Amino acid sequence: MNHTELNDTELIAAVDFEKGAGLVPVVVQDALNLAVLMLGYMNREALEKTLAERRVTFFSRSKQRLWTKGESSQNYLDLVDIKLDCDRDTLLVLAHPHGPTCHTGATTCFGEVEADIAFLKSLQKTIKERHDHPSGQSYTASLFAKGINKVAQKVGEEAVELVIEAKDDNEELFLGEAADLMYHYLVLLRAKGYGLEDVVSVLEKRHR
Repeated sequence: MNHTELNDTELIAAVDFEKGAGLVPVVVQDALNLAVLMLGYMNREALEKTLAERRVTFFSRSKQRLWTKGESSQNYLDLVDIKLDCDRDTLLVLAHPHGPTCHTGATTCFGEVEADIAFLKSLQKTIKERHDHPSGQSYTASLFAKGINKVAQKVGEEAVELVIEAKDDNEELFLGEAADLMYHYLVLLRAKGYGLEDVVSVLEKRHR
């Protein structure tokens, strides 16, 4: 059950606040890279305020009052989506952070999280959107419009350029070509109707 299936009123009614004496735990993820930012708690009023204002508000157990994240630091969490777990007693919030989430200045309350794989998923999602909803100003959409042969050709060209740069010691050029190859590889996967998860599935089977 998630927020995309329920309107705000239905979501509020569905949450089992009684199980936790009026509070439910809330896990907050960065909507862009899916890094886990923090854990907080909401009561019904905090959830209502979050949905109404589209900024994440918690119930502070230490202050015993509602607390909007960023009210003093300006590092707000803009609400993107809310999902309710199967037991209806935990919320997963997707948000856009305005800055570091942790009061220590770290990106997350769990330290600096490696979010490279999550970013690739985000990039893959953007590529899919360019494929499904093409725009004349999008380079990605223009590649799809030229057909699978052109996309495959670009992957080959980028692979050759990466091999050439691998023979030298210019880190910037090598990583730049590696990034170009990765991007065009993702475009090729989308053009063929696949994604990274399909490739990972094959690798997992081989590993076993």
